[in-house]
Amino acid sequence: MSKGSILFIFTSADKVLDGKETGWYLPEAAHPYYVLSKDFNIEAASTKGGAVPLDETSKKMFTDDESVKFLSDPKAQELVKNTKKISDVKADDYLAIFVVGGHGPLIDLAPSKEFAKLVEDFYASKKVVSAVCHGPAALIGAKKPNSTESIFNGIEATVFTNSEEAQTPYNDFVNTLPFSPEDKLKELGAKFVKTEDWGVQVVYDGGVLTGQNPASAGPLGEKLKEILLSA
Repeated sequence: MSKGSILFIFTSADKVLDGKETGWYLPEAAHPYYVLSKDFNIEAASTKGGAVPLDETSKKMFTDDESVKFLSDPKAQELVKNTKKISDVKADDYLAIFVVGGHGPLIDLAPSKEFAKLVEDFYASKKVVSAVCHGPAALIGAKKPNSTESIFNGIEATVFTNSEEAQTPYNDFVNTLPFSPEDKLKELGAKFVKTEDWGVQVVYDGGVLTGQNPASAGPLGEKLKEILLSA
């Protein structure tokens, strides 16, 4: 029996600034999905609603059991083909919010005032705000209640690092991506935490749960499950 619902957030952006293809990153949805869906109902929302674009590179790179299963699992595919619009969802209906990574969130979620407001509603209600890889960069507009301070200010947090980005074709924080996620979190007052490139790093501080990279997605799902089941 479901213990309540978790809202997965996907990007609707299929291109970065210079036209390179992007989207949501397969293992960063699949791994947490299979950890969490045993105990919780999973729903999804995106900027535009409807079907969300998969980063095709992630499909080629990740052929682990969960990632492959996600692509042919009718329930999982229903999730990514029929997302709600962010404007149509309310924090009251969920236990937690989770942002799936990929480079897309930097393009459409990070600048969205509507999305920032939704995150603020979760945060103010003491509901876990979680994100993995580039996902934490989608949270940069969210402020603490009655404050101009970022929800990252003063807390330990992680995100896809500059040294990891340097190993991708997207390593240009002017022409390809609008900003560096690592630099932005530091600028907003986060105590930035990281492990070696592509290693597992999950941090939970101040109600915000972040994971560094694709390898951290499953462990983040486990941590979110632990937090919610012990609440």
